[in-house]
Amino acid sequence: MPPTANRLTDVTAAPPPPQQEVLIVTGMSGAGRSTVAKALEDLDWFVVDNLPPQMLRPLLDLAGRAEQDTPRIAAVLDVRGRDFFTELQDLLPSLRDNVRLSVLFLDASDSALVRRYEAVRRPHPLQGNGTILDGIMEERTRVKQLREFADQLIDTSELNVHQLTNRIHDAYKTETTPGVQVTMTSFGFKYGLPSDADMIADVRFLPNPFWVPELRALDGTDEAVRDYVFAQDGAEEFVELWSRMLAVALAGYQRENKRHALIAIGCTGGKHRSVAIVEELARRASDLPGVAVNVKHRDLGRE
Repeated sequence: MPPTANRLTDVTAAPPPPQQEVLIVTGMSGAGRSTVAKALEDLDWFVVDNLPPQMLRPLLDLAGRAEQDTPRIAAVLDVRGRDFFTELQDLLPSLRDNVRLSVLFLDASDSALVRRYEAVRRPHPLQGNGTILDGIMEERTRVKQLREFADQLIDTSELNVHQLTNRIHDAYKTETTPGVQVTMTSFGFKYGLPSDADMIADVRFLPNPFWVPELRALDGTDEAVRDYVFAQDGAEEFVELWSRMLAVALAGYQRENKRHALIAIGCTGGKHRSVAIVEELARRASDLPGVAVNVKHRDLGRE
């Protein structure tokens, strides 16, 4: 009789749950922490601004008990607290045992920081009765050890807001993060223009399927209506030209850090022509690099 197989060898161990990803954002005041926080929010991070270091571990414990998957957490920590560095530097090494922790330190030259404070006409938080430069020197003393602890350092001296945002987007995006999120919507002019549209096109130059009895009850998502619309002079050319224009514009949006766009195509009632055109434009735009497309038909069903 053959020996009994070891059942343990037949069982595949379940992989350990993924560790929570946590990013500490800190650095010099005026170096761009607020800009980084907004950029991370756009990348679907859960961002907590100006968090006292004592609250960091309770925040992570609370996130660990969440029933749903917890997004990546970014804690923007303010260096103005007197006990900030002692407590934070004692805390960070122990956190690395339980979470995927990284520290981003934002820095800038003294002259760049002075220019920024003078531009907004605000004092440095640590200058007291001294000058802006006095406050900067005091802060550099306090952040010296934390700066050495950082996993990534970004010098923002020569970066504007858009350039810094793009640096953060490139550093912390995932494979599924789109460069620009586009919503394409059809609408009816008789119900009013979309107030938040970035681009608007009018397809009322095409014959209206409403006046074709067998098409009146259908809408632009139906094949018969689509075939009718694209059989009209100018329909294919319109879509081709708009697709080429959108390719140029959406690539530029990504370069200029415009992450959301609303493209609106209108006809009389928002039922036939605009719906068919939006469906085709969205299909083509979905093939563009870095573009994610959502489709809406604002006025479909209102008649």
